[in-house]
Amino acid sequence: MYAKRLIFVLAIFAVATAVSAQVSLGLKGGINLSNVYGDDVSNTDAKIGFHAGILADFEFSYNSAIQSGLIFTTKGYKGGDEVKANSMYLQLPVHYAYKLDVSPGTRIVFHGGPYAAYGVGGKITNGVEMDIFGDEGFFKRFDAGLGIGVGAEFGPMILDLGWDFGLLDIVDDDFFDEFDTGSVKNKSAYLSIGYKF
Repeated sequence: MYAKRLIFVLAIFAVATAVSAQVSLGLKGGINLSNVYGDDVSNTDAKIGFHAGILADFEFSYNSAIQSGLIFTTKGYKGGDEVKANSMYLQLPVHYAYKLDVSPGTRIVFHGGPYAAYGVGGKITNGVEMDIFGDEGFFKRFDAGLGIGVGAEFGPMILDLGWDFGLLDIVDDDFFDEFDTGSVKNKSAYLSIGYKF
């Protein structure tokens, strides 16, 4: 509940900031390396995936911006006995970014903040294949957490390296009503390239 309130407050701040900001829109995409972590999580391996979407950069002073967008991203993990979880989300980050000039037209960007994500599809395989979300799903649809990253702007071109750490338990307890699965949370690293118009 605390994470949802924090995301709501920061989203309101981002909208208020955008009123007086210089807005740049663009596209970004790249690769992910995702896994899960938690109290009783063990023997899972990272899974390679991808992300793609639109970005929005609200620069309210020369060195400061709010970075957001809407990103389609894959997450999940690989486990023992041929278990594989491939979940797909629409993700909305709201990051504060500090931009440091290193040469004309080139800036290093340090950014961090919360994200909210909604599961839109995916499968989990463990001998049989089943939907990962929904009435018979394994995971809850809503996820939220924190992200940090460092990148570079070369004029309109963007290169970005970041990490997302989920704060919410994503396992649907109704699916495992007879078992205590502990806390299971998403985590992922990503490498993006992008272009601002």
